[in-house]
Amino acid sequence: MLLFSPVLSLLALSVVGQQFTNPVLWEDLADTDVIRVNDTYYLTSSTMHYSPGAPILRSYDLVNWEYISHAVPRLDWGSKYDLTGGQRAYVEGIWASTFNYRKSSRTYYWLGCIRGSNTQIYTAPAAEGPWSRKGTISNCYYDAGLLVDPDTDIMYVAYGNTQLSVAQLSSDGLSQARTQNVFNSPSNIGTLEGSRFYKRNGNYYIFVTKPANGQYVLKASSPWGPYTSKQLLFNIQTPIAGGGIPHQGGLVETQNGVWYYMAFVDSYPGGRIPVLAPITWDSDGFPVIQTVNGGWGASYPYPLPKRVLESPVGTDTFNSTSLSHHWEWNHNPEISKFSVGAGLKLETVTVTNDLYVARNTVSRRILGPASTATIVLDYSGMKQGDRAGLALLRDQSAWIGIKNDSGTFRVIMVNGVAMNSNWSTRSTGSEVSATTVTGGKIWLRASADIRPGSGRQGRFSYSTDGKTFTTFGNALVMNNDWHFFMGYRFAVFNYATTSLGGEVIVEEFTLTAA
Repeated sequence: MLLFSPVLSLLALSVVGQQFTNPVLWEDLADTDVIRVNDTYYLTSSTMHYSPGAPILRSYDLVNWEYISHAVPRLDWGSKYDLTGGQRAYVEGIWASTFNYRKSSRTYYWLGCIRGSNTQIYTAPAAEGPWSRKGTISNCYYDAGLLVDPDTDIMYVAYGNTQLSVAQLSSDGLSQARTQNVFNSPSNIGTLEGSRFYKRNGNYYIFVTKPANGQYVLKASSPWGPYTSKQLLFNIQTPIAGGGIPHQGGLVETQNGVWYYMAFVDSYPGGRIPVLAPITWDSDGFPVIQTVNGGWGASYPYPLPKRVLESPVGTDTFNSTSLSHHWEWNHNPEISKFSVGAGLKLETVTVTNDLYVARNTVSRRILGPASTATIVLDYSGMKQGDRAGLALLRDQSAWIGIKNDSGTFRVIMVNGVAMNSNWSTRSTGSEVSATTVTGGKIWLRASADIRPGSGRQGRFSYSTDGKTFTTFGNALVMNNDWHFFMGYRFAVFNYATTSLGGEVIVEEFTLTAA
């Protein structure tokens, strides 16, 4: 069971005079696709090499969201997604994917091109799941947008990079019936990608981004074109200080007939975070962003009656039958080597000295603008050579943890764990600080400032009683380069350097926001 901090009543609150502030979710949730089913909203996002992939979040007001499932329960596309055989899949896996609901069959569909090879299809009878893989299409629907035509029930997919295409799916939505190139971006526009596909008032719209500072809309009376284009935004003022230009994402219409655009803002080292703005339509039938002082507003009136949901902050005691959907593993886990119910038990799976190849490392998104994670770790079951602890995980990482050296337990802080540009390990890091501890239990803490910009820091501390914490080691200066795509995460790990057989129990994980 998850024990969360008190929140406001779950009953709808009045929106009179109430404003929401951007970002609506200060978490790494990129390439969002957002839909409405009756009065409920759902979104999904990219997760690359993390498993399960493609989280599904739910909302009733487009501002407050909660995690409810993952569309891809396991990355079953090759052993590299398991971190086995010397293989790894960093910055591969789930990129900009798409999902939608088909009312006629009461089925949710998720489609994603897996790094340029083919398109995988998963379906579920409810957004909460269970989700299962149902088909593979040999074409790569790159940066795809799925439309279920509200008038004909035909399923279409818009996809591509600069040369944009539309595919019509078979009647069951599990294979391709036809595909056709429908628009080639002219040289004065350049790259267009990140398709989302809509139908409004009899017209078809392909919503595409010019990375990473523009958004265009293509409009036609047929899904096959011809399409005319119009610029929706270019270098608009960002609502997040130091962040990039809002772009990509998707459109959604409320049950009241009002449209909203959920984009993301490049905000490294934290990742790409969602922002929301209302949309109107011009006399030519193209969308127009409602700006504030000429830019994307830092705040707007609530779209719908406010409904506060499960808070992401609080304490997870891991006493349920499964991990909550806040958690995602670094690559696929070895499921026989972890369990929940009486804390999170992590048995060693990998003999290595490299955090980046250690299996069964489990992660949570960092909350912005700054947040702190604290774990209570029972290390009494660790074997000689084992390392277990809490990391700030990305292509440049650091961690605090316990090291068993011949029966002597030391808390250590390791910095300088790093990858190269090919996402291979460049450095396994070095010990910055170490001190002997006893008692079999320790509190480990990591704090991170993920406001966009350079020089943001992560810091570590520990406690032997859960009350007094000692700052330990030095600061991790977090990398804010975009090429790794995913933002920093809190990560809990346990790996062996000598032989397997050890285990730790994470009794609690507590997340607090600044």
